[in-house]
Amino acid sequence: MTQIVECVPNFSEGRDKKVVDKIVAAIKEVKNITLLDRSSDKDHNRSVITFVGDVRSVEEAAFRGIAKAAELIDMSKHTGEHPRMGATDVVPFVPISAVSMQDCVQIAKRLGQRVGKELNIPVYLYEEAATSEERRNLENVRRGEYEGIRDSIGKDAARKPDFGPSKLGKAGAVAIGARQPLIAYNVYLETDDVEVAKKIAKAVRHSSGGLRFVKAAGFLVDGKAQVSMNLTDFHKTPVARTVELIRREAIRNGTLIAKSELVGLIPQEALEDAATWYLQLKDFNRQQVLERRMQSAELSSDEHSNAFLDALASSAPTPGGGSAAAHAGAMAAALVAMVARLTLGKKKYVAVDSKMLALAQRADELRTEFSEAVQKDSAAFEAVMSAMKLPKETTKQKTKRGKALQTATLEAARQPLAVARMAVETLDLARQAAELGNTNAISDAGTAAALARASLEGSALNVRINLHSLDKNSQGTKLLKELRTLEKKATTLESKVRKQIQTWGGL
Repeated sequence: MTQIVECVPNFSEGRDKKVVDKIVAAIKEVKNITLLDRSSDKDHNRSVITFVGDVRSVEEAAFRGIAKAAELIDMSKHTGEHPRMGATDVVPFVPISAVSMQDCVQIAKRLGQRVGKELNIPVYLYEEAATSEERRNLENVRRGEYEGIRDSIGKDAARKPDFGPSKLGKAGAVAIGARQPLIAYNVYLETDDVEVAKKIAKAVRHSSGGLRFVKAAGFLVDGKAQVSMNLTDFHKTPVARTVELIRREAIRNGTLIAKSELVGLIPQEALEDAATWYLQLKDFNRQQVLERRMQSAELSSDEHSNAFLDALASSAPTPGGGSAAAHAGAMAAALVAMVARLTLGKKKYVAVDSKMLALAQRADELRTEFSEAVQKDSAAFEAVMSAMKLPKETTKQKTKRGKALQTATLEAARQPLAVARMAVETLDLARQAAELGNTNAISDAGTAAALARASLEGSALNVRINLHSLDKNSQGTKLLKELRTLEKKATTLESKVRKQIQTWGGL
């Protein structure tokens, strides 16, 4: 599964498109980043940018966005309806795929430390990354906004940032954290009386006795009273329930709902829940949604795995041993990532958190590379088969065929050698997982090592059989020399893993 983290930074600029364009451009400079959405509001004077990518790319992109905002936005001159405390006001990281919440907490901490040190901006960690229960709630962190924090940060101990100076510059302060998916949702009323919006917001929000997982405030936007909300858990407090409470409170205050809007993105499931509620659908199954049924029609991961095994068992020459060796390597890398994630966030192993996060990230990358190698090995062998089928009736044809066969065979040796390199690296990661990781998962680290060794041995066989078919040349000799070096290193690593397991419990 591909590693995906979502980042949804909020910047205190919604009126100058050129400024927002430059911030977005800074984010998009980072490779492997996909921009999903950008939304700006002039009244709130705020922009919300949504992008996704792997851990390292998202972390770097967030830093560049913060740096560019600090360069372009002066908080001493900022005005807007929305509460704010910095040029980059808040930066949440959300786990989407093959990433845990603890992974996102570690991203927040690393980024916070870097922003404080390199950009000289005060950083407060919030939500799941918070260093105290008081700072878990963003409202508490941002209380007093830019001006209030500016006047108290060096005087009030409670205002001491987690990273960076106890002093606000023109870029203000930033809250960085980790959280579950959030729905930013605004409801406009058929009135210009902002006090009505504030009353309704008070009735709806949890902090005033309203609905759990709802944060709300009242504003005047485009001449209409607006109830601005963050829905922090739509599973437990659905969007429809929130809207209906606002509708009732609006009627009680002599007005109606005029319209509503989303800020940023919303999970499909939240819309399905709302549709089910309003349509009063009985026994609704999400698979009744056309797009979901189409997605389900595609092979699941288990079906893909079974399809691979069926193909492996068939009489077809591909996939073969080389692909199987790469598949074993992918399983080894997956187990290493699992051990690392079972270690992250445990008090007993806090000293190795950073190492485990790096271990999980590299293991995920290797798993992807191994999975790609399954197909590459088959393609390499099929190229050899194609070269063998070339005509050889004339001397010219024989020469052409011979060259093509040598080239394809050399590539067919290089491909499993690449898998062998990855297998040895994975074996080393398994060693680290066994030595530093959660001892409850030490057998998994041992299994990862065994699978990595199997991957190496399978790859080595394919390297040698292809080199055997080559004419004697320096390239083949070089490949064989590297393979022997890898095998020697693997023997040493495997011995260390076995020793660690035996030391722990004689397994």
